Amino acid sequence: MSDYIKDLRKIVGHRTLIQTAASVIVVNDKGQILLGKRADNHKWGYAGGSIEIDEKVEDCALRELFEETGLVGEELEFFMVNSGKEIHYVYPNGDEVSNVEIVYTCHKYHGVLKPQLEEISELRFFDVDKIPEEISDPIKPVIDEYVKRNIN
Repeated sequence: MSDYIKDLRKIVGHRTLIQTAASVIVVNDKGQILLGKRADNHKWGYAGGSIEIDEKVEDCALRELFEETGLVGEELEFFMVNSGKEIHYVYPNGDEVSNVEIVYTCHKYHGVLKPQLEEISELRFFDVDKIPEEISDPIKPVIDEYVKRNIN
């Protein structure tokens, strides 16, 4: 959770916040996508998180990618914006958010996979036609769109 969101939570408690985030779908040379199993809800998702004040969206995406996976993105490509009622989310701790998520894909990266254990319990690459059903609710529309565009 970003410092900005933590500070807001001290004021508003669990009430719904508009949360702007940047996320990255990492794609390896086999066309598989990287997903991490979240420590809070035990569902799969891609790297991403809240944008800090005055942070560029792309910088946030790259920072979150490194923090959560240990990978350094070399090039991002815009994929889509994920927003709306269907991605309103209540975290296991009761915090509510209305997400606006800018999602990128990344085919060029380096580093060694290392999950951020406070947030991610496991990292694994999946074939596009074998994505697990246990996807974190707010990102289901993105995963569905990615699969639709990339299924062979």
